[in-house]
Amino acid sequence: MKGKLIFITGATSGIGEACARKFADMGSNLILNGRNTEKLEALKKELTARGVEVLTLPFDVRNREDMRRAVDSLEGKWQQIDVLVNNAGLVLGMDKEHEGSLDEWDIVIDTNIKALLAMTRMIVPGMVERQRGHIINIGSIAGDAAYAGGSVYCATKAAVKALSDGLRIDLVDTPLRVTNVKPGMVETNFSVVRFRGDKDKADAVYNGIRPLTGEDIAEVVYYAASAPEHVQIAEVLVMPTYQATGTVCHRQL
Repeated sequence: MKGKLIFITGATSGIGEACARKFADMGSNLILNGRNTEKLEALKKELTARGVEVLTLPFDVRNREDMRRAVDSLEGKWQQIDVLVNNAGLVLGMDKEHEGSLDEWDIVIDTNIKALLAMTRMIVPGMVERQRGHIINIGSIAGDAAYAGGSVYCATKAAVKALSDGLRIDLVDTPLRVTNVKPGMVETNFSVVRFRGDKDKADAVYNGIRPLTGEDIAEVVYYAASAPEHVQIAEVLVMPTYQATGTVCHRQL
């Protein structure tokens, strides 16, 4: 992947940040998106010191106009995107479907589905024109089956699977590849956001089990991206040992 150009959304924490570091270590140049400009610039400074080129695009993926302006601002070599990692995503709360916040659901749906669609729509036509590219969507084990308190989030990740499969079908007559990476339990800032900043509740999610890390998922993303051109890793479900499904795990307490 040396010299390739990788575009990562949600790159300032968790899986996205780990992916940025992994691709940089392998010599890839990066376009990094995130909402936190300070974190983006700190990450850029760290990664450019490793000898790769980094362009930062600070915007909220829910804001389509900001996204469009950022993408339209790309010039020259920065337009030649080889891999798009649609990583930005979140969940808010563990409310029952008939009791949850419509405003919070808007945030989750706009981030997990609509932003992924918009980014795909803006980047993939250029890949088709160049006849090369790879779209890697970060889905979730939650997209395989609903669980208590997670119906809306599970629905968004089921949508990521359907959108990934549909895009793969739409691109079947091109050399482009589409991958859906579906992590199980990963310890990142994800659970802190879910529990609205309550770190004790977030930590309790992983009691008695060693969860995956953002770095573990970055390894899977890189593996898919670096596979030979005739190999398409369509879907990967990756869980920690002692987890069997989205709701079944063994805790060694």
